[in-house]
Amino acid sequence: MSEPRRSNVTRWVALGAGLVLVAVVVAFATQIGGEPAVNRPSPLLGKDAPAFDLPVLDASGEQVSLDALRGKAVIINFWNSWCIPCREEEPNLKAFYEAHANDTDVVMIGILRDDTVSSGRRWADERDLDWMLVEDPGGKAALAYATRGQPETYAISTDGVVVGSQLGPVTVENLEALLAAARGTA
Repeated sequence: MSEPRRSNVTRWVALGAGLVLVAVVVAFATQIGGEPAVNRPSPLLGKDAPAFDLPVLDASGEQVSLDALRGKAVIINFWNSWCIPCREEEPNLKAFYEAHANDTDVVMIGILRDDTVSSGRRWADERDLDWMLVEDPGGKAALAYATRGQPETYAISTDGVVVGSQLGPVTVENLEALLAAARGTA
């Protein structure tokens, strides 16, 4: 092949590679933007909360169902024992629970996600967690709530509608805001 012809082929190959690179950059650029997925609100907001009937973590054999809690403001927190952000938020959950432990219209439930029952029980016992903690066999509740990780917290109104959510560790202020939404006072 002559030198000018080889130079033409090289230019066309370089041009083609450049166009492919530009197409890839454009494709990525159109997919990125807006809010990161972790900051997007739950797709369940404003919808009926997915029902569940889950065993209590303490091995008592008791079950907890969302239907039985109708008429109460419900705060649901998905957690596990090995999650660093779950450990960071635990004092806030404790403080919030202690502030509302005697409120007859409020229920706080911790749903164990992506962990063993024995690890969850041990972690809860070591930290003297008093709110209702339940297992999630097969991860059905986590899937139904479209959880994106842990910790993840939901507020359910007295009529069973998801009115708030937060992905990541909560503060007492976050929990109070979620409770106000669940009570319909926000």
